[in-house]
Amino acid sequence: MSSKTSINTPKVSFKEINTIAVPAIIAGIAEPLISLSDIAIIGNVENNAVEALAAAGIVGSFLSAIIWILAQTKTAISALVSQHLGSNRLNAVKTLVPQTILLNFILSLFIYFITAFFAELIFSAYNAEGLILDYTKSYYRIRALGYPFTLVTFAIFGVFRGLQNTLWAMKCSLVGGAVNIGLNFMLVYGIDGIIPAMHLEGAAIASVIAQAVMLVMALYFYMKKTPFHLKLSFGLNPNLKPLISMASNLFLRTLALNIAIYLANSYATDYGKNYIAAQSILMNIWLFFSFFIDGYANAGNAIGGKLLGAKAYTKLWNLSKDISKYSVIIALLLAGICAVLYDEIGLIFNKDEQVLFLFSSVFWLVLLMQPVNAIAFMFDGIFKGLGEAKYLRNVLLIATFLGFWPTLLLFDYLGLKLYAIWIAFFVWMLIRSIALVIKFRRKYLATS
Repeated sequence: MSSKTSINTPKVSFKEINTIAVPAIIAGIAEPLISLSDIAIIGNVENNAVEALAAAGIVGSFLSAIIWILAQTKTAISALVSQHLGSNRLNAVKTLVPQTILLNFILSLFIYFITAFFAELIFSAYNAEGLILDYTKSYYRIRALGYPFTLVTFAIFGVFRGLQNTLWAMKCSLVGGAVNIGLNFMLVYGIDGIIPAMHLEGAAIASVIAQAVMLVMALYFYMKKTPFHLKLSFGLNPNLKPLISMASNLFLRTLALNIAIYLANSYATDYGKNYIAAQSILMNIWLFFSFFIDGYANAGNAIGGKLLGAKAYTKLWNLSKDISKYSVIIALLLAGICAVLYDEIGLIFNKDEQVLFLFSSVFWLVLLMQPVNAIAFMFDGIFKGLGEAKYLRNVLLIATFLGFWPTLLLFDYLGLKLYAIWIAFFVWMLIRSIALVIKFRRKYLATS
């Protein structure tokens, strides 16, 4: 447990925030880095590179949607563990943790069998057809084997975060990312006389192996470093019902989030293979930024829940101001670096001139929205730690169905294509950030 400062001091120190935030940033960007390495390697294969890149982007989007939805138990268990840590009542959730891990495992198996069976129907709904559809099916059916590994790992990471420790998750993610990138090169391109080139399927196999490695490491830290165990008790923990309630609200929230991402990819696919290839690059960079900024949101989640449990409201208010500032600075730095390397970034992922033209024409809009994203993600993290799942659900439903979707329909009607998608995302993030800031100020400024 990393937090040593007094709960009575008015502010959480910069060091204490970054003890959680920096490892969380590194752990968080490992997942999008894996996806970025996948599309960079796949997008440069000799045969059908554009189709392969489009397929990887579609599958990556769907995988992220499923994992984000099912992994909401990670956020719920993190919030409950941090709140009980703050009130010195960790014993009350000792039987809850293994029950949550088992719940994630059962959910992952169920989702795997359902989605693998209906893979063709699912990806046809993304407007994939022909060679792109064939690639998506074969790639997904292998990648999806990693669901149990990923979802159990995420539940354990939630426990780590609740205990104010993101260092263990960082170590697991770094090793997993290194394994994935190394195997990607070997399995996608092959090694003469030793390993045949496996194209997209090689990338899928590399990801599954990396996820298994991460799970083994997470279990080691869980058993050796935490006060919890894997032994199941016959009686259900009384906190399981509120955990499921919180996770269900976050499930609906994340479902709304992924409807927006689905619509974006579906429209881009319908515009043509070059559009979905460019959209795949833009979306993966956007996700990379999101996970990077989310490191401070994770700090807000972990520390915020602990401060709520201790009823330290002044410190909670000051925490929100500090983390907002750090998140915006990170967002501006990332956007600035990408602005300097504007043309070079696209070349990392694909060499097709039409794809690069579409990417470059819209990338500036992705960069422009980053400070707004930072505020939305930061308050998202704090609200999760405070257990405000119902409000987060309502905000996402409003942002998606009254913000994103109407904006997309309007600008698509005007023929703006990829611009329509990213203007809609900008409106979506504005609604999220404004709604969360207003709610937090009204509820916690008065009590600070």
